[in-house]
Amino acid sequence: MKVHVAKSRAELGHFAAHEIGETLREGLRTKTHLRLILAAAPSQSDMLAALRREPEIDWTRITAFHMDEYIGLPADAPQGFANWLKREFIDHLPLSRFEPINPDNNPEAACKRYAALLAEDPVDVVLLGIGTNGHLAFNDPPANLDDPVPVKVVTLDTMCREQQVLDGCFPTLDDVPHLAITLTIPTLLSGRELFCCVPGRHKSTAVQAALESTISGDCPATALRTHPRCTLYLDHESSSMREIYGHDNHNRT
Repeated sequence: MKVHVAKSRAELGHFAAHEIGETLREGLRTKTHLRLILAAAPSQSDMLAALRREPEIDWTRITAFHMDEYIGLPADAPQGFANWLKREFIDHLPLSRFEPINPDNNPEAACKRYAALLAEDPVDVVLLGIGTNGHLAFNDPPANLDDPVPVKVVTLDTMCREQQVLDGCFPTLDDVPHLAITLTIPTLLSGRELFCCVPGRHKSTAVQAALESTISGDCPATALRTHPRCTLYLDHESSSMREIYGHDNHNRT
């Protein structure tokens, strides 16, 4: 897995956006349309802001999906991941279309609908992060790295819900929903290229586990190491448990 360590969160976002932009531009030179899956979290804000400014990307030929959504929030709740992505990214660009996960009153039916949409064509690019408990999307440990279901309803563990408070998305733990819809690990890894942005000291332990632990559902992020085209972007703080990287901006593992 390719690893890039930046000196700051802003540099991480800028560098990742440039490499993602290059991949999108290259893809659009050979394909008429691309499909993109996005993570929705404050850790992605710098990268998404920079990606919006990347030149010469024909967004009208790109369809966007996202990887998880709470169950039980009002449709217009600002914490909803589809709503967050619209504010931060989608509404700023002339995308071909954006397909939000909409649990409505029937989450299981929503999972089947979304799985069918994703299965229509291959996914070209996935932009994701790593949770403080090592989760990918809302696949909390212990996760099934070979999950046969492409999209499913999950119960969020306490550490995952605490991260939502730490990120400033909810005022208290009691406000964080217990249930969500998530794309499963195989669905996320089905993308042709993966770009994973993980800034912040509170992610350093998860980053170390993702890079050094045995590949297993105990740290879902270890599954990234099985993908042939995955790049991990860290800042000085999130890489602090990995002394081997130091301040070098271009390292591979």
